[in-house]
Amino acid sequence: MPDTTVDRTTAVDRTTAVTAQAAPERARVERVVRRLRRIGAGLPPADGVAVFNRLYLTVTEAVRDRLGRGRFADPRAVAQLDVVFAGHYLRAVAADAAGHEPPASWRPLFALRAHPGVLPLQFALAGMNAHIQHDLPLAVVETCRRRGCEPAVIEEDYHRINRVLAEVETAVREQLMPGPDPLELAEPLTHLLGVWSVAAAREGAWSAVEALWELRHLPGAARAFSTALDGSVGLLGRALLLPLGALLPPGPDGGPGTGRQAPPTAAAARLPEARNRTADGAVAAGAAGGTVAAGAPGPTGAGGDQAQLECSGLPSA
Repeated sequence: MPDTTVDRTTAVDRTTAVTAQAAPERARVERVVRRLRRIGAGLPPADGVAVFNRLYLTVTEAVRDRLGRGRFADPRAVAQLDVVFAGHYLRAVAADAAGHEPPASWRPLFALRAHPGVLPLQFALAGMNAHIQHDLPLAVVETCRRRGCEPAVIEEDYHRINRVLAEVETAVREQLMPGPDPLELAEPLTHLLGVWSVAAAREGAWSAVEALWELRHLPGAARAFSTALDGSVGLLGRALLLPLGALLPPGPDGGPGTGRQAPPTAAAARLPEARNRTADGAVAAGAAGGTVAAGAPGPTGAGGDQAQLECSGLPSA
């Protein structure tokens, strides 16, 4: 009869070794998790950026928790990609808080974050659209440059992350779906969900990675491609934020029945900077009736957060 004790001991030793090797990587991703928590703590729950931030926090925690479980072939590369990837979103938050325009891909979400007719699920989709279809290709190329490797080296882990995202996205969609759905809302919302998916977005992002990698020795062409990508992703983001909540009957508090935790006008008034943005990113009159000057302090001191990002050792693309 074979002795299975040695096999079990070897398996435990391997698990312990993998966990120990992943500890530094988990720590790096944990710093991103703490940043996301600080951003979320400074925003009202109904704010569109807060909705996406909660989703992104859940995904980042899921990736962090899987780093030491043998889920990835190269946990160190996954952690580095995760941190570089997060840097794009964190800089968009910092830019908005400082009164500057975020990239075109992020502009619709920040401009419409307090729109009374946009559903929470739409905010989540718009944020994922910007972060996956624009930020992710840039982050992959930057990570490969830093590691001195071809994108094909990390492609296997890239697709493994897809499975993590699929798990999280399914749960989040169920949480954010308004319900019970009025018949007049069901058709356009179902159509919207059919138009955009994480799997399709990440496949498209990988195609952009391959294009950018081929253009890496042609900086002018690479910049033109990145600019065009930024703009096209922003256009899709605007479409994802079509105000479907206007089709819902009024809620019990008299506001739109969007399932948001507060009437949108109140949410806008409670935004830390009390402002909305126009389509071109200019600062417009805030919900409280005033105009906020550029450079006003952000919800969590995002300008300071950017300095913390640089000082913490978190790579930025």
